[in-house]
Amino acid sequence: MSSDSPEKPQHTMYLDFFGLAKPPFRITPDTGVFFEGSERGAMLQALCYAIVSGEGIIKVVGEVGTGKTMLCRMLPNKLTRGVTWVYLAHPRLSPEQMLQEIAREMRLELPRNSDKLTVMRDLQSELLRRYARNERVVILVEEAQEMPLETLEELRLLSNLETDEHKLLQIVLFGQPELDGILADRKIRQLRERITHSLYLTPLGREDVHAYLNFRVRACGYRGPDLFSKRTAKTVEKYSLGLIRRINILADKALMSAYAQGTYNVGPPDVERAAKDSHYTGRGWRFDPARLFGGHMQGDLLR
Repeated sequence: MSSDSPEKPQHTMYLDFFGLAKPPFRITPDTGVFFEGSERGAMLQALCYAIVSGEGIIKVVGEVGTGKTMLCRMLPNKLTRGVTWVYLAHPRLSPEQMLQEIAREMRLELPRNSDKLTVMRDLQSELLRRYARNERVVILVEEAQEMPLETLEELRLLSNLETDEHKLLQIVLFGQPELDGILADRKIRQLRERITHSLYLTPLGREDVHAYLNFRVRACGYRGPDLFSKRTAKTVEKYSLGLIRRINILADKALMSAYAQGTYNVGPPDVERAAKDSHYTGRGWRFDPARLFGGHMQGDLLR
C-alpha cells in the first residue's frame, strides 16, 4: 500500500471484518436494535397500553444499566401518532423550572417573567386545546430518583388536570430502586397513590445474555454462525452482572480483541481481556430482587 494512501480507521476495519453495517454494542440507546427478550418487549407493550388507556402516572424501576433509557426512547417509536412527548432528562429542577421546561417542550410561548400560576394556567389551556384535537401529552421523567420532593409534588398537581372523564396528560417515571424509597415519604404519599402501574426491569440472565449478544450482531448485519457461544456468554454474564450497559462495553471490546488477533472466534479470553480493561471484577454488587421489587411483583400489566 502506498504511504500516501490514507490508513483505514481501525474501528471501520473492525466492522468490515465481522461484516457489520454499524457498531452493535453502543452504550447510547439505539432503538434500531431493541432487544425484546427478558420481558423487555412485554414491558414496552405494557407501557404503550397504559398510555393509550389514559392512565395517570406509571413507574419504571431498574438498576443502573438495565435499559430504562432504551425503553423511554422506544415509546415514541411505538406510539407515533397523536402524542406529544415531553422529555425531562434533567430532573433536578425546582417546581417553577420544571413547569417552564414542560412549556418549552410543548413549544408554548409564555409572557416574559411569567409566574408559576400563569404558567400553570397557560399549560392547562394548551392541554385542553390538544385534548380537543384528540392529542395526548405524555411527560417522560428520566432519573426520577433525583427529582426534589417539591417537584415530584408539582408533578402530582399536574396529573390532576383533567376533564370530567379523561386525564389531560400522563406521566412516566423512570428511576433507580431508590425511587421506591423516595416515594414512600409521607410528604408525597398522594403522588404514590396516583401511580397506577409499576414495572421493574431486572438484569439479563445467562440465557438472555447469550440471545442478546447474537441478536445485536445479527441486527447490525452479521451473517454466519453465532459469534458468541454459550460459554462466552457465561463469561460476559459473570463480569457484566447481567447489566446491559456493561454487556455492551464488554462485547464491543471482546470483538475488538478477536479482530486484533485475526479470528472470528470470540472466546472467554477475549471477554477476560475486556473485563480487565474495564476494571470489572465480576464481584461486588449482585442483583437483589428484594431491593428492586420491594416485595412487589413485576407489574400488574404483565400478568
